[in-house]
Amino acid sequence: MESIESTGTKLRWTNGRLLAVGELALIAAIFVADAYHLIPLSKTPFLLAVGWLSLRLRGLRWRDVGLSPVRNWSMTLALGVAVGVGMELLDLFVTKPLEVRFLGRPPDLSEFRPLVGNLKLALLGWAFSWTLAAFGEELVWRGYLLNRVAGLFRETRAGWVVSLVLVSAAFGYAHVNQGFVGVLQEGFAGLLLGLVYVACGRSLWVPIVAHGVTDSIDILLIFAGRYPGLSR
Repeated sequence: MESIESTGTKLRWTNGRLLAVGELALIAAIFVADAYHLIPLSKTPFLLAVGWLSLRLRGLRWRDVGLSPVRNWSMTLALGVAVGVGMELLDLFVTKPLEVRFLGRPPDLSEFRPLVGNLKLALLGWAFSWTLAAFGEELVWRGYLLNRVAGLFRETRAGWVVSLVLVSAAFGYAHVNQGFVGVLQEGFAGLLLGLVYVACGRSLWVPIVAHGVTDSIDILLIFAGRYPGLSR
């Protein structure tokens, strides 16, 4: 006869899997709704709501997945800026040239063309880059989903590797509006941010700053008509 403790463990594991199935169904529904243009502006707030609900149901908070208090803001900001600038340089001078050489074209960023030379739209873009993109997406993809998928594999080392690959691939697919090349590029960026998150002891602050910096530089280049593939 199984012990009460063993039975309780199995029940918790079963309930956890059922909850995970429900979460995945909600996330899939959000992606489908976005594909049919039923979600205004961004799917990030909806994914953020699913993440918040999942954490609450499991007795966790955002600080448990990386939004913890910062001991040294100067170091955190400096590291985030350095990582962000490094990622941007890698993208502009390595990734994009390789994309053009081997795939024949860069990501499709035509939706950002209205920002070229338009200060009002550029300022709005910067605001969104630090709220929906940097803060919101890092909470969703690195804080919530990366931990959630790794948790399904009991957070083993192999589980984290699988999670990094799967979540980064999904992050890339979330940018399918940028075409196949954009999916590859954003998937690679998501993988780098995921590695930074893990390397920083699963703290979200450095990835948040790095994400915001890369997007801010992109918007500046787009506004100035200097971004590859987008000109005045």
